[in-house]
Amino acid sequence: MKSGETFDSADENRSTTDATTRRGAFGLAGAVGIASLAGCTALDVATGDGPAEFAAGTATVRDTTLSESGYELNEVSDEVISREVEVGGQTREVRVTNTVAEYDKAVELFGERYQAAVFAAVTTPQIEVLGRALNPIAELGTRERADLILSRYEGVGDLERGSEYSTAVLGSDAEVVVYTADGEIEGTGASTELELHIGEPVGVEDDFVLPLAAYPAAFSDGENVRRMMNGLEHEPNEEN
Repeated sequence: MKSGETFDSADENRSTTDATTRRGAFGLAGAVGIASLAGCTALDVATGDGPAEFAAGTATVRDTTLSESGYELNEVSDEVISREVEVGGQTREVRVTNTVAEYDKAVELFGERYQAAVFAAVTTPQIEVLGRALNPIAELGTRERADLILSRYEGVGDLERGSEYSTAVLGSDAEVVVYTADGEIEGTGASTELELHIGEPVGVEDDFVLPLAAYPAAFSDGENVRRMMNGLEHEPNEEN
């Protein structure tokens, strides 16, 4: 991180069940938050005493869809990144809050349950630069978005881009790229072929929402992932 840039996390675990190796959030929002501050020097933040704050709402999967998919809510987390910027000879803090809703599905291995499949909806606020809204997640290419969710696995290699499809996400048609990779389910040492579904960010109200998913290819879980993307709903941040 650059000088003057800090990272804070305030996670609220809203899940009621835990499998043996369930992890916390995979730090997606931190990476997105850094991207979302690109171009901050052009922000109209030269006036005002407090920080210039941009806070995302939350995108989650509706309950009826979740019950059909076999996934469970792991947690919904907020992550804040801040940076001091200079505008018009003055220094002011800019704070960006992103939200990650993370879901997972367990597989039984060696007599224990491991969270092998994951779905995430990353929500980041729109930032206006000279009156024009920027899409910070779009700064990340599909390969970079794939790397974000692959942090959930170990020993990842041989990432290859495969097919593409379009599906409905929050009222928009979103393009989704499917990747395959080799990796290990954390804590097992077991190698598996992974399949990733990397959506493009869609704009909704004052936010952008990025859907991501990864699972062992043997799950053949593509239809469930598509159903989860279709079942996303968005709640805006009322404090904006």
